[in-house]
Amino acid sequence: MSKKVLLTSFSTWLPHQKSNSSDDLLHEVTKDDSFPASLTTLRQLPVDIHQASNLVIERINQLNPHLIISCGMAERREILTVESQARRENHLIETWVKLERLTAGLKMTNISHDAGKFVCEGLYYSLLKHLRDRRIQTPCIFVHVPLLSEQNLPDIKADFSEIINRLLIFES
Repeated sequence: MSKKVLLTSFSTWLPHQKSNSSDDLLHEVTKDDSFPASLTTLRQLPVDIHQASNLVIERINQLNPHLIISCGMAERREILTVESQARRENHLIETWVKLERLTAGLKMTNISHDAGKFVCEGLYYSLLKHLRDRRIQTPCIFVHVPLLSEQNLPDIKADFSEIINRLLIFES
């Protein structure tokens, strides 16, 4: 049986945004059928913590994925950033994925300790809490995606694909 990967992205939230780079990246990555897993996407989530969290948790409960990667756009960042933690008020939850190992040697990826205090962090916190509270050991990370261009897309896509493949291997 093929492993199941759940990938999520957001819709836009500001008038100047023609698209959300997280959604654009998922579109590009899912065109590739060489992954040793079944990729399921939940794209263009509403930019609302409660609605987005409910939709993703519902899909997690239906799909029972082996891996969860949620993505959001970070217009001011220039590379992929994998978030180490999420906060809600005075509560902090860290991912249990070993991010140093995951990102080692990747050209366009760093670890971030600031998920942004917006809907991205709210969703990430909700997902980590849901998994922790139900003692579900599914690896879950949040990746911020910079604006994509013809110049950076090949390297960003390659790193993101490698993240998926490494998680499938590391977390087996």
